[in-house]
Amino acid sequence: MSGIGRRGVGIGVLLAAAWAGSLAPAAWAQSGGGGAIFTCTNAAGKRLTSDRPIAECLDREQRVLNKDGSLRTMLPPSLTSDERAALEESERRKLQERASRQEAIRRDRNLLARYPNEDAHRKAREAALEDVRVGIKASEQRLADLEKDRKPLLDEAEFYKGKPLPAKLKRQIESIDVTATAQRELVGNQKAELGRVTALFDAELVHLKKLWGGAEPGSLPSPAQAAAAKTDASSARKP
Repeated sequence: MSGIGRRGVGIGVLLAAAWAGSLAPAAWAQSGGGGAIFTCTNAAGKRLTSDRPIAECLDREQRVLNKDGSLRTMLPPSLTSDERAALEESERRKLQERASRQEAIRRDRNLLARYPNEDAHRKAREAALEDVRVGIKASEQRLADLEKDRKPLLDEAEFYKGKPLPAKLKRQIESIDVTATAQRELVGNQKAELGRVTALFDAELVHLKKLWGGAEPGSLPSPAQAAAAKTDASSARKP
């Protein structure tokens, strides 16, 4: 949209507010209406001229002239509530798209600063995966320790076969079972995290190779989105 077109739409929105009594004269003048001459032809075919927006022509286009008679802009018909809502939604989407674009540019520039080459990215991948693997190893060791603690309790429980277990022994076994269940869930989550980290670094590498090759920062889809899509697809294939 040209500068004149954008200004015309803005004046149209202000005009609707002005006739609703919500726009002060000073604000109208500041918007570009001050010192202008408004002309239009009303529904009866009569040509009207005024130093302010013409009420009889709110449903039609008005010419906005400078004092020397030259055209300043065209004032479109005032917007209906639905049209105004649609315009506001359109502007909101444009602002969101612009913000997303700026964020994507910042993201890509940060990636390039963090990983100037493939070797730097490989080292970061290895460090991140090692952290997760260490966590998995610790959790699996905890499970093994719990199993060791559980075995003598189960051996003791054999003496009470067919009889109620002593309350203390029963609580000890149940406590270990609950802890072991939670620990297995933790291991499962950690292994899933290993997959997510791997997918993210895979997607980042594909993304970075394009940036290293000269792609404009902000012009590519987010690597996080690509990684999530890959992880979801992998999960969907599992029985």
